[in-house]
Amino acid sequence: MATPSITLAGAPVGPGHPLFVIAGPDVIEAEDFALRHAKRLKEITAKFGVPFAFKCSFDKANRTSIKSYRGPGLVEGLRVLAKVKKEVGVAILTDVHEISQVAAVAEVADIIQVPAFMSRQTDLIVAVAKTGKGVNLKKGQFIAPKDFAHQAKKAFDSGNLNVLATERGATFGYNNLVVDMRGFAQMREAGLVTCFDATHSVQLPSAGDGQTEGERKFVGLLARSAAAAGIDALFTEVHEDPEKALCDGPCSLTFELFEETLRDVLAIRRALGHQK
Repeated sequence: MATPSITLAGAPVGPGHPLFVIAGPDVIEAEDFALRHAKRLKEITAKFGVPFAFKCSFDKANRTSIKSYRGPGLVEGLRVLAKVKKEVGVAILTDVHEISQVAAVAEVADIIQVPAFMSRQTDLIVAVAKTGKGVNLKKGQFIAPKDFAHQAKKAFDSGNLNVLATERGATFGYNNLVVDMRGFAQMREAGLVTCFDATHSVQLPSAGDGQTEGERKFVGLLARSAAAAGIDALFTEVHEDPEKALCDGPCSLTFELFEETLRDVLAIRRALGHQK
């Protein structure tokens, strides 16, 4: 099956189109924090001439421990994201965990994300799809790439074809993930536009005594491999000081590492004829 193009935040995404970039901190830590990160990431992506959506969560409902920082919540979080969108002029991507959140999020976000742990929740996928916004459907760590089309079809059958299928690693024993690069070809064969979440893929889930650890040193390696495998979009979490991040710091890139990774990915796409 030929892979069609989709539209995310007004930009065409898919074969023959520029790499679509999703980047930002894992969670909103403060208003000025979100504004600062959005401005810097906009500058970097503009330098490379690629379409960009700012990603940040208002609530991390799937944290390992009940003591972990979750974010400012729906109302305050959407207020911050709306301000970022207006003042910085970037598209917004954020995630939902409950159907009750979808309508409010759709008023602010250009792309709504269904988290990996929720990626088989039919009613949630349908509700997100029916907003008419772009859908970033994260592949669950427990779903084989070739089977993921069944989840995307829930959105398609709800009238929304603008679905991005995002790989973020598969469970590999306890406290580890692995990325099967064959999965991108399998998802393309199923007619899906593909994205690689390079930072969540290096997580070591729950390996840190109640919190997730990660291996940042492998982000660039996996991102380059995914570029060679033919991804249409790249997702990374970026933090100005990962060692002090309130969520997923061990996996997050600095601004400098993000720019380096993006440069390498685009060079590989150009060499393969996927990027002008």
